Amino acid sequence: MIDTPKVDWFALSPTLALLGASGVALMIAVLLPPWMRRGASAATAFLGFAVAAVLAGLVFAETRTPASLIAESMTRDRLAALAQVILAVTGGVVVLVSWAERRRAGHGEYYALLTAAGAGMVFFVGAENLMTLFLGLEWFSLCLYVLVAFDTDRAGSLEASLKYLIVGGFGSAVLLFGSALVYGATGEIGFSQIAGAAAGDDAFLLAGLAMILAGLAFKVSAAPFHMWTPDVYEGAPTSVTAFMSAATKTAAMVVAFRVLVTAFPEESEIWTIAVAVLACVSLAWGNLAALAQRDLKRLLAYSSISHAGFLLIAVAAGSERGLEALLFYLVPYSAMSVGSFAVVAARERELGRAVTLESLAGLGWERPLYGVAMWVFMLGFAGFPLTGGLFGKLFVFSAAYDAGDWWLVLVGVAATMISLAYYLNVVRWLYMRSGAELRLAPAGGSPPYDPALAVAVAASLVVTVGSFFAAQPILDLAADAASSLPF
Repeated sequence: MIDTPKVDWFALSPTLALLGASGVALMIAVLLPPWMRRGASAATAFLGFAVAAVLAGLVFAETRTPASLIAESMTRDRLAALAQVILAVTGGVVVLVSWAERRRAGHGEYYALLTAAGAGMVFFVGAENLMTLFLGLEWFSLCLYVLVAFDTDRAGSLEASLKYLIVGGFGSAVLLFGSALVYGATGEIGFSQIAGAAAGDDAFLLAGLAMILAGLAFKVSAAPFHMWTPDVYEGAPTSVTAFMSAATKTAAMVVAFRVLVTAFPEESEIWTIAVAVLACVSLAWGNLAALAQRDLKRLLAYSSISHAGFLLIAVAAGSERGLEALLFYLVPYSAMSVGSFAVVAARERELGRAVTLESLAGLGWERPLYGVAMWVFMLGFAGFPLTGGLFGKLFVFSAAYDAGDWWLVLVGVAATMISLAYYLNVVRWLYMRSGAELRLAPAGGSPPYDPALAVAVAASLVVTVGSFFAAQPILDLAADAASSLPF
């Protein structure tokens, strides 16, 4: 008889729900008449993300102790489940942002790729060995390469996709080579088995660790591995940029923390220093470069690089408290990131061109919801009170201080002070200049009616502010998830 591995279908249900939605969206693209495809495929994608979020929540509630799945290639624990909830909710909001996006054709294919990318990320955060880690990474990366180029009538979109493909392929190759070196040094691919192998200070193991860390740094847009981020964020469709900025960072940060703590605990003195250096470089480069930007998507791209630095401070702590801070930070950050790009999308559709700081002139008076939401997102990025960004940064700094990295706290505070210059400048342009004075009238007259986009912005705003007032419940969930790893 063939000894087949036992499959926990309940643990895999969020991934399967998104894969099912992707398949249905593809069928819609083939079977339904063109006038029905956009609404039907968008509704299918939204339902897929909603079902995945509910199923991930049920997995979180029903899981008490971590368990290995499918020949120890996957893990079922609360850390993966909470990350899956964040990813699924993020995907659902991005579907709302995408709903009224101008696209001549390919609606079914777009939502099929979006849900397939979400399925890959949901699969990725549960990886328990180097093989499934690489497979999950390539799964969602291949979908994103195509999504970035989806606006085929724009040269910028095609250029961004080509850059992302080349740099992303190089990053994946570095990670794969590092995995091969780790396997050569230990003879194992499972995270816990790698930790148990007596490799000592083997040069191959340390080189493999460095290359795995570099490969993951490409995905989280950490400097100096960030070179693709500004161009790709600017050239991609804005809804895809919103998804990448929040979901990709969530998945890669959670997996990076899991890999480092689970597979390389004996090398913690080395990788904590390396991650701390990456955090400092990301904070410095992201904030200083953002000061010179006029295009709003490029500004937000450099802001994303700086926030990768804050998240890496939590990873550098390498403790349970650091993981709690990381998970909490990802909640308001995901909401603020998707919400800010949703406002950019609204302005793009109104003006019919790329959004610069000057293009924001008067938006706060003309579109009160979008104006208020944008300044709340900017203040949240900066860590102001009444937004979850305040507690996110406080928890990250607290974890770093407890780990003895007080100097990282000083770097983070200095970076926050620099970021005020460009975040408050966005607010200034929203309210202190009028579009009429600068003759920036909308290209098409009245702005397009887009209730789904307004709902996405409002939902992001609620989470951004709500995570300030509901900080303790979110932190309790993060603590339950953090207990899944062996600290």
